[in-house]
Order: sequence, then structure tokens, then C-alpha cells
Amino acid sequence: MRSQLFVPGDSEKKLAKGLDAGADCLFIDLEDSVAAANKEAARKMAREFLTSARKLDKRPLLYVRVNALDTGLTDADLDAIAPGRPDGILLPKSQGGADVQHLAAKLAVREAENEIPDGATQICCVATETASAIFGLSSYRGSSRRLAALTWGAEDLSADLGAETNRLPDGMHAPVYVLARNMTLLAAVSAGVQPIDTVYPNFRDEAGFRRECIEARRDGFTGKMAIHPAQVPIINEIFTPPATEIERARKIVQAFADNPMAGVIGLDGEMLDKPHLERAKKLLARLGTAL
Repeated sequence: MRSQLFVPGDSEKKLAKGLDAGADCLFIDLEDSVAAANKEAARKMAREFLTSARKLDKRPLLYVRVNALDTGLTDADLDAIAPGRPDGILLPKSQGGADVQHLAAKLAVREAENEIPDGATQICCVATETASAIFGLSSYRGSSRRLAALTWGAEDLSADLGAETNRLPDGMHAPVYVLARNMTLLAAVSAGVQPIDTVYPNFRDEAGFRRECIEARRDGFTGKMAIHPAQVPIINEIFTPPATEIERARKIVQAFADNPMAGVIGLDGEMLDKPHLERAKKLLARLGTAL
């Protein structure tokens, strides 16, 4: 999934609009964008939306961002939305693999209670929203077969640090947040799950947003979260490999398939080895291409 659009769980209008935004996935939010007084109403609205949207012939993936495990609200969130059969759960303020296992156990119970196939509900974690969470990034590897993606957050992390801001005057992230970003990328790849880049809060700054998307794709992220529908087309454009790259990847895979005993091959005047093959396979895998 290239694009993940946040939609408040307590807004029927924004939920409906989200379906037409072109995002690969909707993150239906029960956490930060929903006031405490509206939590129960948001749960009911999210469940009804899930039930209705799942009947559509064509729809995005539907994940729900629940409240963090240490809030005491997670069980109520899961009880309310499980009958709507979300495709996945976005877990905020995750501390590491133990939190994934904790959530996975909760999901297994709700799946059994609602006659949902075991393991059908996936998990994406926001892995850097506290200083302590940075030190648990290596624990995601092997934590659960449900784990599908890791992403990172700068806003909550800056609040936890007591920082004045998380960005420099030129709009780039300050060094400590670049560290969190890069560690999340490494952790996701190590865990064999999708690395997703964080949000860009200034949705009116198209040039800055486009630049950040390009940098994320360059470094290995395969998707980016959006806070506004206008950001979705840019994400989809940038995280969709150009036709020339797809064709090049197919040629590389085919060349190695034709020469299974070769460690190095020549293609179009360039010498290629195993890292080139692995990059080509990963690019094609993102397209769902059979290798």
C-alpha cells in the first residue's frame, strides 16, 4: 500500500470522502483526532462504516487506529470495531515486539468471537512516538505473523522529548528525528514488513511534501501516510515505480533466471550482481508481480 489516509472516526462526511480519495488504505482514527467525549460515538460510527464499506466492489484497505495499549481504551475500541472486520489495526505509541504480541492476542480473541479467520487482521505499528520506543525497534523482527508494516512519528516524539520543534527552518527534520526515521526503515526491513514514511503536516506545501516523498522512496520507504486527501495523488504518483524501472527490473530478474549459475551478469553495458537482483525483486514484489 502506497498511500494511507487518516480519517477521523467520528466524522461521517470525512469517512465517506475518504473512500473517494484514491488512497490504498484508510486509517480510521479513534485516537488523536477524536475527543475523549466522542470516543464511544466514534467507535459506533467506525463499525458502521467498516460494515458498509466492506460491501463495496472496489475499496481501499481499512485499518483502524485504536488508542494506545497504556490508555485503558484499547479493549473497548477492539470490541466495538471487530464486528466490522477491519483489514488491520494501526497501533500508536508501540514500544516494541511485546506490544505487537499483546495486540495480536487480543485480536485472536475478537476474531474467534466474530467468526473471522484466525490471523486475518493485520497490524501496523507507529514505532517511534516515545524516546523509549526507539530502543525496542529490533524486537519487531519475528514478533508476529500479523505484523505488516512499521511507520514512525515525529509529532508525538517531539512532545515526549520536550522539543521546541521537530523541523529545521528549511522544513527538513532535525537530526534526532532523522535518526528515528532511519531506524524505523532499518527495523521494518529487518522484520520483513513494509516501511511507511510519516505524515507531512503542512498539507498546503505541495513542493515540500513532494520533496519528502521523493526522498523517502529514494531511501527505501514504500509508502507514506497522508493527513489530507490532496496529498494522496502525489503519494501514489511517487511511490508507483515508473514503467522504465519496472521493465528494467523484469530484465534483471529474467537475465539471472536465464543464467542460474552466474554470480555476475552483464546487461545493457552494466555489470550486475546479487544486490541488483534483490532490488529488482523487491520492486516487482511491490507491484504484486509474480517472479
